[in-house]
Amino acid sequence: MTADPAGDAPIRVLTADDQRVVREGIAMILSLLPGVEVAGTAADGEEALALAAERRPDVVLMDLRMPRMDGVEATRRLRAEFPEIQVIVLTTYADDRSVVGALRAGAVGYLTKDASAEEIRQALRRVSSGQAVIDPAVQRHLVEAIAAGPPLSGDSSPSGDSVPAGDTTPTGDSASAANPADGPDGLTPREAEVLGLIAAGLSNTEIAARLVVSEATVKSHINHLLPKIGARDRAQAVRYAYRHGLAR
Repeated sequence: MTADPAGDAPIRVLTADDQRVVREGIAMILSLLPGVEVAGTAADGEEALALAAERRPDVVLMDLRMPRMDGVEATRRLRAEFPEIQVIVLTTYADDRSVVGALRAGAVGYLTKDASAEEIRQALRRVSSGQAVIDPAVQRHLVEAIAAGPPLSGDSSPSGDSVPAGDTTPTGDSASAANPADGPDGLTPREAEVLGLIAAGLSNTEIAARLVVSEATVKSHINHLLPKIGARDRAQAVRYAYRHGLAR
């Protein structure tokens, strides 16, 4: 672990991948990142759960295709048993089934193994601060799955399941807010506008700059709109925005 220039406590990361050369390579990369500490490596989902219980990392970098217990099931159990531990999927798979499955299980980030060391470092910092990170290529699959699939409001996932919390951070084509004049579920025009900007991938700071208001005002709008639409977190709000035409 190298020192964190900001002086913050290091982010403790556990990596799970069934390919030894891959997980050891990821662990080596993590050990060179400033402000990151390697908490351990696991060869499958079962070992990841056991090590997470023992070492309590802040974040788990989770592969999807692993023996004994795959990454989706491991994520689901991890989030149910240790909700304070965040999960970022790091995999070669970007198909809609893998993406949606992982996010429904509770992953707060989804990166492909093409991600650079800097992208991984930024993802770790963002999820540790309560945001979500989705690779732009993965986001496209997610949007297509939401648009083509059945309504997601009836998901019957276990109570510990969730989709990632915080700001989504796509860097490709961004969504844009639709006409917010007639907001569903009692949303005010401004709340619908904020919701559309969240779905566009903007952070609180960026939304505040776009609307020429304070960041505290943006947070207030978000705190009001989430219960109106029945969303537990901001990423569920993104899904709601796409389903109800507040983003495209």
